[in-house]
Amino acid sequence: MKLNTFAAYYCQIMNLDFREVLTVSMVLFAVIDIVGTIPIVVDLRAKHGHIDSGKASIVAGTIMIVFLFIGKELLKLIGIDVHSFAVAGSLVLFFLALEMILGIRIYRDEDAQTASIIPLAFPLIAGAGTMTTLLSLRSQFYIENIIIAIIINIILVYFVLKSSAKIEKILGQNGLGVVRKTFGVVLLAIAVKLFASNVKGLFV
Repeated sequence: MKLNTFAAYYCQIMNLDFREVLTVSMVLFAVIDIVGTIPIVVDLRAKHGHIDSGKASIVAGTIMIVFLFIGKELLKLIGIDVHSFAVAGSLVLFFLALEMILGIRIYRDEDAQTASIIPLAFPLIAGAGTMTTLLSLRSQFYIENIIIAIIINIILVYFVLKSSAKIEKILGQNGLGVVRKTFGVVLLAIAVKLFASNVKGLFV
């Protein structure tokens, strides 16, 4: 009983909220879209022979966490408030969701010389969409929960990269398409909610 009380108190002090962690994890999973990029990963393996899944995951996670902390200061430096950035982020998420749902591609850079870091860690995993999303999420969720969600997603990214060839065989092109469209719908709903939550702040 005392242990449960201590755990609850610790979570309260650290602003830990498992519902927030789950929500942010789903958002990041949809934005990173590591399952949807499996065909790209397979193609990169074919071109370069080997992709270091561990290096790609660590580099991507480091970029995301560092940007989570310094991104707000960068915005202040260039004179942009969090609400404006969040609204811009919601629009980026909106177009990313359209890409996933409609099967179109607005823009994504796939050319690279060193596959493990570029383009895998950046910009495929920790790209502009992910960065925008992180700062947008920071305007609504505690940073501790976002960091936990990042770590969860990086672990998932590592295992997906490690098993990309097997996953592609198991799901097939149709299966990958279904997963991509499903998370696209989730991402679209989140983009609308994020826009509605921050657009009023532009006029205050």
